[in-house]
Amino acid sequence: MDLRDQARKAIERYEEIEHKLQSPDTLADQAKVRDLSKQHKDLQETVEQSRVYLETLGDLDNWRKAMNDSSDPEMAALAREEANRITESLPEFEHALSFLFIPKDPADSRGAVLEIRAGTGGDEASIFAGDLFRMYQYYCDSRGWKVEVLSNSEGTAGGFKEVLAEVTGDGVYGVMKYESGVHRVQRVPDTETQGRVHTSAATVVIMPIADEMDDIQIKDEDLKIDTFRAGGAGGQHINKTDSAVRITHLPSGMVVACQDERSQHKNRAKAMNVLRSRLLDARLAESEAKESAARKALVGTGDRSAKIRTYNFPQGRLTDHRINLTIYKLDAVMKGDIQEIIDALALEASAEKLRALERQG
Repeated sequence: MDLRDQARKAIERYEEIEHKLQSPDTLADQAKVRDLSKQHKDLQETVEQSRVYLETLGDLDNWRKAMNDSSDPEMAALAREEANRITESLPEFEHALSFLFIPKDPADSRGAVLEIRAGTGGDEASIFAGDLFRMYQYYCDSRGWKVEVLSNSEGTAGGFKEVLAEVTGDGVYGVMKYESGVHRVQRVPDTETQGRVHTSAATVVIMPIADEMDDIQIKDEDLKIDTFRAGGAGGQHINKTDSAVRITHLPSGMVVACQDERSQHKNRAKAMNVLRSRLLDARLAESEAKESAARKALVGTGDRSAKIRTYNFPQGRLTDHRINLTIYKLDAVMKGDIQEIIDALALEASAEKLRALERQG
């Protein structure tokens, strides 16, 4: 299917959705309204650009016809000039439009569960995990997203051995999903008396928040639920009751703990939501692993054990190894200025998807 046909089909689908949204039968079903409204919103930019594209092609055809009008040489010259102008600009426009036709991940519009675990490096790894968490907090704040800590285990010298948080907002997962992987830091720890650079690591996992449409089945008999007293800050109350909840999903071995709320019931509900998100994430990772090796090796979310990025503090340098991106503004990055990195990753991922579609076509 060429780009012109794709543009027409997108417009037809958009208008079909608009018609359905005005139907009394649709309006009576709120679940259907939500689904169609989301499809309508997702298609909006594609349709706007498709209409401009088809209009431009129509203008080009008209100018080319006018070029052959021998009765008006002046108009023919103008037509030739306009046709050449459109012809020169068309490839860039078509390239940009092609990206809009790349199939989107249905989970991209959702919020996300953010998990950071200290890896190799002892206390310095925990401190780095804390630095990463603050970096993401700053970034999420700049986007107007809400970050809610669900559970954490603090490091003995600061930072976190592990921290689990829920990030809510429009399109969180689609923006942050390429952050999953091993992040490595190279710097001189505060405790280092000889001035030697140490290397430590932390693992970041970004998971889409599961919803009722995902059909994640969890049987009660597959769960082992423990309650315990939450530790850390929180005043007197938090240490007097067994409000924290730990859920073990026996078939998968997944363990989720939540201790942020004072209510055991609320902690259990949040822990179950995270468990659903982890099971959904495992399903998505399995699907990703079945895709082409070239695409997976690029910036895919399949391999969580892969080293994706190095933060070199002595040189003020950040390097993302998947796309060979190096920038020298590490101080700004650690304060949440990571949009440039995220945009570069998203662009490269989209370009690879486009190349895969072209190979198939």
